[in-house]
Amino acid sequence: MPLRVCVLGGTGFVGHALVKRLAAEGHSVTVLSRNIALHPERLLPPGVMVRETNVYDPDGLQIQFTGMDAVINLVGILNERGDNGRGFRRAHVELTQFVVSACRQAGVRRLLQMSSLNAGRGRSHYLKSRGDAEAVVKASGLHWTIFEPSVIYGIGDGLFTRFGQLLRLAPLIPLARADAKFAPVFIGDVVEAFRRALVGPRSVGEVYELYGPDVFTLAEIVRMAARQLGLRRWILPLPDALGRLQALAFDHVPGKPFSSDNFRSLLTDSVGGIDGLHRLGIEPTRVAKILPDILGHADDKQARYARFRARHG
Repeated sequence: MPLRVCVLGGTGFVGHALVKRLAAEGHSVTVLSRNIALHPERLLPPGVMVRETNVYDPDGLQIQFTGMDAVINLVGILNERGDNGRGFRRAHVELTQFVVSACRQAGVRRLLQMSSLNAGRGRSHYLKSRGDAEAVVKASGLHWTIFEPSVIYGIGDGLFTRFGQLLRLAPLIPLARADAKFAPVFIGDVVEAFRRALVGPRSVGEVYELYGPDVFTLAEIVRMAARQLGLRRWILPLPDALGRLQALAFDHVPGKPFSSDNFRSLLTDSVGGIDGLHRLGIEPTRVAKILPDILGHADDKQARYARFRARHG
């Protein structure tokens, strides 16, 4: 049965893939954006409606939620301005409070909430705010489902794609928290988890940890990317004292490619304990299967050109 679904964060990495999947299945999807000009409708699948809305306006959210069968909140940030936790609290906790209130006022009972593996654990503002947002959802009285993914990978991701860009430029990679562990989860599996939970009543009141079958250290992830690109690179693991200094320096770099809060998040391994994909009947995708699609093959033209540039500057 087609549903009317409102999505916050629908223009992001996960959001774009999820919206495309839901629209293909016949659901009526509305994406809320603070600035439509930044996300033209032509970039979204046909039939998806984009509405310009200040998602931090509770009254505006109520208007947009009215008549919907479900709301999906994918909004999240990995860094904030400064390092005091206010940006994380606003994006994760305060927004979730507005979403819950608007759902109640609009009569929407179903809420799917994106969170993070290790939410509420560790010392980072990011993880703490994710945990506080989960508490808001659990106390909402709504028919909620929470998803806690490890780092998500896929074409255009912020993991292999980002390291691939860095590896093409730098022969030496100084790496903070090189031994931090991850169980990367494929974006297609995350999208399928949301899809199944949306149409399956058994998911109400459940928290699903989403992680892949392979566990890698951060250093192993970077080396895998280098091998896939056919590049010879050196990884320099930094002791924590130097890693903290590296993060502190990047706090002041535009775009914050790394931050003090990222460092604190890396102190807690992003590996799961209860397999949410298995609970939803999803066979997890292995990194080795998707990595060539993300970075290409080591012997293709682009990789050969990258090696040529690395040798000859």
